[in-house]
Amino acid sequence: MKVILAETAGFCFGVKRAVDTVYEQAEQNGGRIYTYGPIIHNEEVVNDLEQKGVQVVESLENLKNCRDGTVIIRSHGVGRKVYELLESENIPCVDATCPFVLKIHRIVEQYSREGCHVVIIGNSSHPEVEGIQGWSHNMEETTVISTEEEAENFTLKGKKRVCIVSQTTFNNKKFKELVEIIGKKGYDIIVLNTICNATQERQAEARKIAGQVEAMIVIGGKTSSNTQKLFEICKKECENTCYIQTMKDLDFSELRSFNSVGITAGASTPNKIIEEVQKNVRNEF
Repeated sequence: MKVILAETAGFCFGVKRAVDTVYEQAEQNGGRIYTYGPIIHNEEVVNDLEQKGVQVVESLENLKNCRDGTVIIRSHGVGRKVYELLESENIPCVDATCPFVLKIHRIVEQYSREGCHVVIIGNSSHPEVEGIQGWSHNMEETTVISTEEEAENFTLKGKKRVCIVSQTTFNNKKFKELVEIIGKKGYDIIVLNTICNATQERQAEARKIAGQVEAMIVIGGKTSSNTQKLFEICKKECENTCYIQTMKDLDFSELRSFNSVGITAGASTPNKIIEEVQKNVRNEF
């Protein structure tokens, strides 16, 4: 069997930086270590960090109880209120927000202050998008859009200026399609494609490989937005695409009839999991 592994599979810069930060703090810091939300959307990594004493805090209220340790802000970033609370409660903080996400925070902060209506193309329930929203000066003038229907239904009173940004891991093709729909409404639009280069490269490579093989394996956490996008892209190019978190989820019987398999992985998937899948697929066939 021919096996093609995507060169861009696995941790991106921002995720690697955040994960390394937590491990370093866990080894060097004498006090407790907390992360505001899971550091990444990968159960294997989160469980390993938990074994090292790292605790996940899920709410602002619980964050107030972290005065005995250090809070690490994950790569997805957070809204202004989190920083304000940490400062007011004098809680030590290490900011591991991805620089590409921080850039979006500054854009939203600036354009919302200038009176623009901010449109965020992304998943409204994703922590990155929630964090981006948290930098708008007017939540009533901030809209999250993820589907064509939502884009079609988007309307504003008057000829307002509209600033459009994107979740860093959003599907690039879909972003352009949604922007095109909004663009036809006649508003004064500023479009800033803030999908990071690593995401665009990963999606393009996944699409290319999926179009060349008979079966495709996408590895990543079930709650990982960028992995879900990879699966959607690969599924369109290759009907026989499966989504797994670890080696144990892979059904080899489904692959036996194929002569070629492609493998890619989301930005929150550790290299050891990717290597294990690749090795076992090669050995099995």
